[in-house]
Amino acid sequence: MSDLIISASILSADFTKLGDQLHLCEESKVDWIHIDVMDGHFVPNITMGPFIVEHCKKVTNLPLDVHLMIEKPDNFVDAFIDAGASYVCVHLEGNPLIQRTLDHIRSRGSHPGIALTPATPAGMLETILPDVDFVLVMSVNPGFSGQSFLNCTVDKIQQIKQMIDERSLSVSIQVDGGINATTLPIVYQAGARIAVAATAIFGYPEGISAGVTALRNSIN
Repeated sequence: MSDLIISASILSADFTKLGDQLHLCEESKVDWIHIDVMDGHFVPNITMGPFIVEHCKKVTNLPLDVHLMIEKPDNFVDAFIDAGASYVCVHLEGNPLIQRTLDHIRSRGSHPGIALTPATPAGMLETILPDVDFVLVMSVNPGFSGQSFLNCTVDKIQQIKQMIDERSLSVSIQVDGGINATTLPIVYQAGARIAVAATAIFGYPEGISAGVTALRNSIN
């Protein structure tokens, strides 16, 4: 039994069948449901709001893993937690009072995470690591599903893993972007234990269950 957590990103789901696809994720032993929130300002796309989290909460018992790719996340954190987010991840970039945001997420009973875009170096986490439960390393430039994995992010994962180990912190590394059965073993070996997959699950030719199985088998 591996220690891998698979978080299925509904960015690639068929929203005309979202309830059915979430049930298939449960049957396929997905661990979390990942919800990408984009505001058209922080990243060049607009996606989902708290109402999507609320509706997902109604149809699945899986933890909801919300990634806020938005400006001024402080204004929206409570709405997503109230809607049912178990994990709330905010970006380091452009958020000078990030520690306050993370403390507030934890005070509301959700797990706080910090996200880094590909261009942000691992060293920027130096003072913030003790305040988070997980670090999300973006392995594509955020904004759109289906992009190719950026190999340059592997070194960053290794650096963050070393920082965590040196401090004996209970912090997990999550990776999102271009994750499939080819790239997952690479990031797993580097130290990531939470894999966000979108196309590799919802766009897998043989279906959701086969996609999840392919991901799990790739590291065994």
